[in-house]
Amino acid sequence: MVVGEEACSDDPALLSGLGDAALAFVIDPVDGTFNFASGVPLFGVMAGVVVNGETVAGIIHDPVGKDWLIGAKGAGSHIRHAHGALEKVRVAAPVPMSQMTGAVSWQFLQEPERSRLARNQTKTLSQFSYRCAAHEYRLLASGHAHFVLYNKLMPWDHLAGALIHQEAGGHVARIDGSAYLPSHVDGGLLVAPDKQSWDELRRELWAE
Repeated sequence: MVVGEEACSDDPALLSGLGDAALAFVIDPVDGTFNFASGVPLFGVMAGVVVNGETVAGIIHDPVGKDWLIGAKGAGSHIRHAHGALEKVRVAAPVPMSQMTGAVSWQFLQEPERSRLARNQTKTLSQFSYRCAAHEYRLLASGHAHFVLYNKLMPWDHLAGALIHQEAGGHVARIDGSAYLPSHVDGGLLVAPDKQSWDELRRELWAE
């Protein structure tokens, strides 16, 4: 089966079948739609491969930079540069939260959680927002940022990036600590360099 935002708009039942599909391709042809429509060159193409309810491969393509970030279960993550060279990527080395750079996606957060996270994010070194999951995952998997928090989970936005991040050595889990699966569409997602960093971010970002 093939799953994407446009296809699911026409047939919402596709989402519910993703977790049980023997083979599924999950595609976002233009991630970062706002940027693309605004003429901002920060958008990408994302595709994930799901086999029997497990993500086994992911690709993020940057049409502007003409390179590819590729991850496969058990095989690590690599970037294929525009000139053809293939290079292994690795997440950033763990650092204390006060030295982390990251992003919190605010769009779908509700109060009082929204204000709590806004306040506590100042415990980090700096923040960024690309309005494009493809480039945010790319930044993390390549070791140039430490964390990102998403609230809304649509598979075309996260399956490829989460798999690539994990294969680059990082830790990905829903906000309650449970594993992120292709069938999940809620529960939030926190992405970090390792489990210890994830635990610190989870504790401090939600601190009262």
